[in-house]
Amino acid sequence: MSTAERLLQEHSLGEISVDDLARGAGISRPAFYFYFPSKDAVVLTLVDRMVEEAATAREAAERLLADSITAWRESLKSFYAIFGAHRAVIRAATELSATNAEARDLRTQVIEGWVAHVTERIEVERERGAAPAGVPARELATALVQMNERVLSAIFVEEVPALAEDTVIDTLDHIWMSAIYGSKTPSTSISSFSL
Repeated sequence: MSTAERLLQEHSLGEISVDDLARGAGISRPAFYFYFPSKDAVVLTLVDRMVEEAATAREAAERLLADSITAWRESLKSFYAIFGAHRAVIRAATELSATNAEARDLRTQVIEGWVAHVTERIEVERERGAAPAGVPARELATALVQMNERVLSAIFVEEVPALAEDTVIDTLDHIWMSAIYGSKTPSTSISSFSL
């Protein structure tokens, strides 16, 4: 896994062979296949690990921060930090999604999980009177999650145009707060973020 991430910093996924991965890890080609069915599976496993790390960070922010506004922002920051620290893997996963159904399925599953969680959080904020009613929570959550994924992906794969890295969290936070609360501050500013 470490070898794969190191090689991806220097080469595209298409330029890396199973032999490169096995040699870099100090194992034989047959030993590689004992652990992974393909080099694509290595990338998908790396993505899985990042998703788990981001979920853990988000759960910690929600559990430890009583203020919903701060918890949303900290979740955005941790997501950006975790995925931003593994840009080569993001580039490889993006490349892989063009040709690999399993990669596309994983992306769909991850996005769906994030949408479900954000939907639940929006509904909680609406129920407690902090956020106004509006478009269905799932529709709003889908738009916000898809926006985040696209905005951050553009940064990580160095597309033009892309948001400046020193303003991305402020920009996303502003959009999320405006979309969920209608302003930067919810009507009831302090509450437990957990269910």
